[in-house]
Amino acid sequence: MPAPTSKKKTWNWVSYLEEEKMPAASLKLFREHQSFPQSRNCFKVGMKVEGIDPEHPSLYCVLTVVEVQGYRLRLHFDGYPDCYDFWVNADSPDIHPVGWCEKTGHKLLPPKGYKDGEFNWASFLKQSKAQPAPKTFFKSYNMPVTPSGFRVGMKLEAVDRKNPTLLCVATISDIVENRLLIHFDSWDHSYDYWCDASSPYIRPVGYCQDSGTTLTPPPEYKEPNSFSWESYLEKTGAQAAPARAFKPRPPHGFQPQMKLEAVDRRNPMLIRVCSIIQREENRIQLHFDGWNSLYDYWVDADSPDIHPVGWCAKTGHPLQLPPGTTDTTSVPGQGCPIAGCKGIGHVRGPRYGTHYTAVGCPYSEVNLNRESLLQDRLSGERSPITHSTSKSRRPGTPNPTTENLPEHNTSKKSPSSTEERWGQANVWEMAEWLEEEVETKPAKRGAHTYIRLQLVKQETDGTDSDVRLEQALHQSVFMTSLSPDPGHRVHLCWEQQCHLLPEVSSYTAHMVSKWSAEEVSQFVQQLPGCGEQAAVFREEQIDGEAFLLLTQNDLVKILGLKLGPAVKIYNSILMFHNLAQD
Repeated sequence: MPAPTSKKKTWNWVSYLEEEKMPAASLKLFREHQSFPQSRNCFKVGMKVEGIDPEHPSLYCVLTVVEVQGYRLRLHFDGYPDCYDFWVNADSPDIHPVGWCEKTGHKLLPPKGYKDGEFNWASFLKQSKAQPAPKTFFKSYNMPVTPSGFRVGMKLEAVDRKNPTLLCVATISDIVENRLLIHFDSWDHSYDYWCDASSPYIRPVGYCQDSGTTLTPPPEYKEPNSFSWESYLEKTGAQAAPARAFKPRPPHGFQPQMKLEAVDRRNPMLIRVCSIIQREENRIQLHFDGWNSLYDYWVDADSPDIHPVGWCAKTGHPLQLPPGTTDTTSVPGQGCPIAGCKGIGHVRGPRYGTHYTAVGCPYSEVNLNRESLLQDRLSGERSPITHSTSKSRRPGTPNPTTENLPEHNTSKKSPSSTEERWGQANVWEMAEWLEEEVETKPAKRGAHTYIRLQLVKQETDGTDSDVRLEQALHQSVFMTSLSPDPGHRVHLCWEQQCHLLPEVSSYTAHMVSKWSAEEVSQFVQQLPGCGEQAAVFREEQIDGEAFLLLTQNDLVKILGLKLGPAVKIYNSILMFHNLAQD
């Protein structure tokens, strides 16, 4: 978590570099697409463009500009939820003017709901009352440079950028201007990537053999020595890309301790003050100044997400300053229980501009190791790309569309009632549902929570009262358990909820703080379904003062209580604190 400092003076790069005694990364180390732009960002909200889907690099899609921030754009896939929106720089080669696909012979994936051949730009623009972005806005439109020597269909050896230790058999599947689209033979297209002729990630056929590096063949080659380039080129009727076509790029000059500005990968709407802490041949490791090293990450040295000091000021983009400094330029947030976070952004993507709780915070411990909460955008739809031998993933690597998601997201069953949904749901499903309710209607947080409690109560009438109580409290407490600060908790309608735990209403936090361990044990024993857990509090000598400091995580992970009793006990603790404030 960020370590707040006591300094509260106006911030600027010059004085900050002097205080830190660290240099800014020299402007000459940045490539053209990373450095200060030569023109301004002319794009306007509502303009239509064609562009590459960053999760499916071989797909061109219908996109709308939905936000303009400095020299950056947030783009939206027409017909899809805005949780899939993504950010690019205004000079990105991944975006093109309306009509570009038709002109260049590329397939354009239409908005959701359109069948093949149904989409027409003229009627779509008229129907949506939108304007196409002028062709002059696109830098890539004015750079018709074809890499010398390369042709579509040629074979080469390439680094798998999602698994950088692998050098694999690959094909040039497309060429646009000065860039190549690299596809790994017989693998899923989600591994494809664009690069230029000087990319350090591509090598000529035979490089692995000459350098003693292991080459990863297509998956149909089971035996280690069963693959040979000579027979494979003959079998596929393909040519190897000529060695002369590869243009080695000089090593990057970035060094540890250099300062720069970089997009926050966990929260891409933000750009932060960063330091380089490690370097490799093609990558650098970044550290957000003032933040815990847990948030450090590696990025390609030629990434369009890193910029020289002063880039934000030059382009008009807010720069997020190190915690503890006076920040007059950053976007105001809504507050968040995670130290250092201002409530800007959301772990579920751009669907919400802000968050209030740790469930939605991109920096909370519960979200730190979660790759994504989103299913693949095209999941369940017929992909416009077919490949007879395509594999969904490499051995030992996670499936990007299912394996990183909570179990409930992959279920095909659609429960018809609240009771059924809760019977299948896990903690994340409940937490995310309530998070969405709170984020969309923050002014009615307590009301929404109580209404949901009553809905559960009604739909579970006739079931065991203890089960009903566990279900209701499981939902009501999860959000509040994530924040130790009462100011950030979802305040429930305690008068209505106290009938679920009548044992609590007779006490206040001040009274409980004076309890002995035996009295705490006796209280726990009288809670519904918690009789067996009372002995734990007696054995651990947890008195009233310690009892009030317990978190739900303490109850489950340290004391080893089952979730149901833990939820009831922790909700009691929250109610004690709330009654003390009333």
